[in-house]
Amino acid sequence: MFKEDKRPLAGKKIAIVAMGRSQLDYHLSISHSQEYDEVWAIGSMCAVVKVDRAFIMDPATRFFDTFDAGPQTHVMRRTLPKLDIPVYSCVKDNRVPGIVLYPLEEVIKKTGCAYFNNSIAYAIAYALYQEVGSINMFGADFTYKTNVHFGEMGRACCEFWLSKCIQKGIDVAIAPSSSLLDTNVLTKEKLYGYHRLENPPVVYLDKGELVVGKFSDVGEEEKLTGVSGRHDLGPPEPEKY
Repeated sequence: MFKEDKRPLAGKKIAIVAMGRSQLDYHLSISHSQEYDEVWAIGSMCAVVKVDRAFIMDPATRFFDTFDAGPQTHVMRRTLPKLDIPVYSCVKDNRVPGIVLYPLEEVIKKTGCAYFNNSIAYAIAYALYQEVGSINMFGADFTYKTNVHFGEMGRACCEFWLSKCIQKGIDVAIAPSSSLLDTNVLTKEKLYGYHRLENPPVVYLDKGELVVGKFSDVGEEEKLTGVSGRHDLGPPEPEKY
């Protein structure tokens, strides 16, 4: 019988991999020797990536008893019964032995908020609830530069929860190709109003702190980004001796 992994997550480095295009940045990060204490899948990414937990807040009936999930239907029907990891959802289903009821009341009580309109938000809130050390977001895109008229519901909710994590001192990193937190916007265009100036101020990470400087002093956009994407940090850790 499946048993939920209840090892403490406090201080752990977590990767959350959702189904947007920037999921590819997760594979790039692995090929560049990035390591994570745990990897969490959103939805059908549990069929693509080896993960430690999955967050699928839709009832399993959506996948087994309807075709509401569209192209995800068949892969989820094949994958869900075989998963031997915790699958957080809203209701149990005997066809998915790994389902664990999401601790909704506990998360709401501890975080003081009940704003959830997609599975990614539940995963971020769970990370906050567990007091993880860092969250690395992949595949949570919602909007795309190639089609500014298309957008999926949920971006604001995810950014809200990430903001709460940052306020609690959790290190948040976003895949460089993701639109989440405007990560894929050119650094010199991120600050509205200032972006119209010839030499706008830019924000970048220096020794664990966010620094504001002139773009001309940095010189190249490539120096401001990297394989890890955007980082929004809480207070830097004290130096260890």
